[in-house]
Amino acid sequence: MTTSQIQRAADFVWLTGRALDQRRMEYFTGAADARGVLLALDGYSTGDGGYAYGLEPDIKGPLAHPLTVMTALRLLDEVDMLDAGRAEPLTRWLGRHVAPDGGIPALLETIRDHPRPPWIAPPDRPVGGLLPTARIVGLLLKHGITAPWLEAAIAFCWNALDTMHATHPYEVHSSVVYLDHAPDRHRAVKAAAHLGELVREQELFLADPHHPERGRVAPGYAASEFHYAHDFATTPDSLAARWFTEAELTAGLDHLAAAQQADGGWQINWRRWAPTTESEARPGVTIEKLRILRAWNRLSR
Repeated sequence: MTTSQIQRAADFVWLTGRALDQRRMEYFTGAADARGVLLALDGYSTGDGGYAYGLEPDIKGPLAHPLTVMTALRLLDEVDMLDAGRAEPLTRWLGRHVAPDGGIPALLETIRDHPRPPWIAPPDRPVGGLLPTARIVGLLLKHGITAPWLEAAIAFCWNALDTMHATHPYEVHSSVVYLDHAPDRHRAVKAAAHLGELVREQELFLADPHHPERGRVAPGYAASEFHYAHDFATTPDSLAARWFTEAELTAGLDHLAAAQQADGGWQINWRRWAPTTESEARPGVTIEKLRILRAWNRLSR
């Protein structure tokens, strides 16, 4: 990508992004440090370690859920501000919602109290999910952060990965975060190899972006919700990078760079269920795409 393309992406975020996304773009371009992101993120805090108020655009209302706390951890990691002090209220909040199986549920029963996507069924009881647990645990391990419930959550992740026979793209994304930072590297490499086999067997990625008609969309996903090699291997040093050929990675990254829209942003590929789904999510998606391109050395300096 050229410098002008990066500037167009920044202009798109300035035009359409929430304060949080604008602060993230400032940090990404080096125009400001992480303090602005922290200030913007504070606006989504529920004051007790939780996060809400649309931090995750598909989760509305003033009540926190593990998925929104996961997003807060991800953003703190993005700006390299995830440390024990900042994480403590978040891990304390999460500790109050750990399921009996040791995992962390994606959503709480209170999701029923506010607008939600039609495909989300409020849970009747807390059941741990690999999608939130793996990413949350992976980020904590990456930064050396502990919590009283962490060992049980680690055991939950290993059990889910060891017994996995089928999966879906977003669960894989989170699992990769865990495996990239799990202390038992031998076990992580072995589990990642098995996970990569499932990704290929289930055709969870589109190998040739020029032929989407050959792709397979995971059950429950939108008709155009394809995932590419770089969506799993967001950095070259990820264990997931071993799953794909150089040609597959190159094709995906070429497609990613070319997918920038005329307005400077990238489009979402999931279902639009509310009037603001697209407008709220696109600026954040644009920053995520730029971060992947930078990690793979596809941005002009």
